Amino acid sequence: MRNGLLCGLAAAAGVCSVALAARDPAGPYQKLDVFSHVLSLIENNYVEQVDETKLLYGAIDGMVRTLDPHSSFMDPRSYAALKEETEGEYGGVGLELADRGDEVVVVAPLDDTPASRAGFRPGDRLLEIDGVAVRGWHEADAVRSLMGPPGTKVTIKATRGSWSEPRVFTLVRDVIRVVSVENKLFDRKLGYVKIKNFQDRTDAYLRKALDTMRAQAGGELSGMVLDLRHNPGGLLDQAVKVADRFMDGGVIVTTKGRGGKHAEVERAHPKDTEPRYPMVVLVDGGTASASEIVAGALQDSGRAVVIGTQTFGKGSVQTVIELEDGSGLKLTIARYYTPSGRSIQERGIAPDVWVKALASDEDAPREQSLPGHFKGEDASVQPVAAVAPPRPQPAAADDPHDDTQLKVALDTLRTWTVFKQSLPPPPVRAATAH
Repeated sequence: MRNGLLCGLAAAAGVCSVALAARDPAGPYQKLDVFSHVLSLIENNYVEQVDETKLLYGAIDGMVRTLDPHSSFMDPRSYAALKEETEGEYGGVGLELADRGDEVVVVAPLDDTPASRAGFRPGDRLLEIDGVAVRGWHEADAVRSLMGPPGTKVTIKATRGSWSEPRVFTLVRDVIRVVSVENKLFDRKLGYVKIKNFQDRTDAYLRKALDTMRAQAGGELSGMVLDLRHNPGGLLDQAVKVADRFMDGGVIVTTKGRGGKHAEVERAHPKDTEPRYPMVVLVDGGTASASEIVAGALQDSGRAVVIGTQTFGKGSVQTVIELEDGSGLKLTIARYYTPSGRSIQERGIAPDVWVKALASDEDAPREQSLPGHFKGEDASVQPVAAVAPPRPQPAAADDPHDDTQLKVALDTLRTWTVFKQSLPPPPVRAATAH
């Protein structure tokens, strides 16, 4: 009775629930007493001297790992490495990694790096780095171990589904300058742009690439291939700017926080929009996160045809928070949705035209294979655009570039030009007097 009276009086001041929570032994902050007790027991009784900072960082890392595969805690060294990578230059071998259960797997090797030259592919599983087993490591641990001064060596033991036994690679670290945009002109009029990931200056690099190709073509381009294969993502704002460059209006992406609240909608603008030439977007199993936002926006808006294989399926947004001691927290804060309202979590982007690469990415990790990943939303909740079922096509034997998907993309643009020329001109309406 006494407790009930106290609660009734406190409720008038709006503090009843707080008072009850404070007395609730199961309240989350009460467990801090247990944590402090365990820490004290370890410090005073463990058989060897312990590093308190290492213990505390390990505790934080363990807490964050319970959330989802993309949230992580980074100690000051790992966080500094992440900033270097985002800024576009670091010492390493050029592997984008993810942890899948207890395994560390390759999402994509960056082009023209020690890893790509050694023959690493998406889906390869790392077993050891410099003789140390990586089973149970977080991706940040593996990335940190692979980074180091250019010119130094690192030994990687890896396995692949098609190999009979693991293989050992000794790579020499190099300066990984991730110039995120590459370009080339085909047929003197068809533009090709490959975006490797989304960094601070990706949109600026893209604009420069487009201007360069226009100058080479002696005028406007007649078509464009935007290559997002092996693109693991990056900065959301840069993905939005890239999509905006090819769209003159409409929604690019919608992000929604906990419970669908705090929705933010990014829209395209007519300023600085590219001419509406035919466009193809190339995707594969290494196309993830920010690159899926771009592919989904251009597909849903009808701006481009998507060609390739199913994308990774990472439909969540992370923010990186720098903490007081120089460490960092990467935290999942929202889901994102394509213009038609699709949540592509687990599903990925299904291409309009399914073209299998010569080097299959069937072993590549995808979001749905990551333990603890978010489940995709029910199709009855979010409208899903109709897509063609997967129908793998045979690789073109006469492909001179050893890149079936790129050849199909270019042939699609060439075919568009032929069809356009074969169409009869629109009828001319006779003027009428008034």
